[in-house]
Amino acid sequence: MDLTLIFWSPISQITLALILGSFIGLERTFAGKTAGMRTYGLVSMSSCIFVVISGILGAGLNLGPDVLRIAPAIVTGIGFLGAGLIIFKESKLSGLTTAAGLWVACGVGIAVGFGFYTIAIFASALTVFDFTILWYIENWIKKLASKNNKDNSGESGGELTS
Repeated sequence: MDLTLIFWSPISQITLALILGSFIGLERTFAGKTAGMRTYGLVSMSSCIFVVISGILGAGLNLGPDVLRIAPAIVTGIGFLGAGLIIFKESKLSGLTTAAGLWVACGVGIAVGFGFYTIAIFASALTVFDFTILWYIENWIKKLASKNNKDNSGESGGELTS
């Protein structure tokens, strides 16, 4: 087996995971959220590292499918991290989208670690689409719904006319 491949494959995987995670976090940075490029990049990169290391150790120790056990453990850990970001204060929920985005960044890192590069790149692009384009669509729908609610509330409280 080529030792160069053994060294460069994990390095390139970890680097790709960091780049994709940072790409996802870029929008969060522009939006002024607490978790930004560095946080998303680190979550994605660390998830990839755990998968890569478990794969290397599993291959070296002939553990076979036991390396698959690492993914659920990573997801559980990121769940705790995400839960710390979600805040409910004065009937207002915040941090939920950021926490969900971190979960996706974790999944991207896991995908890269297992060698599913196309899935990781596609998921990153879809996440940025969700954070940007769908944000505008959601706000437009909220404005439309708010306008409809105001129009409807004015009709029900007024006098009846013939």
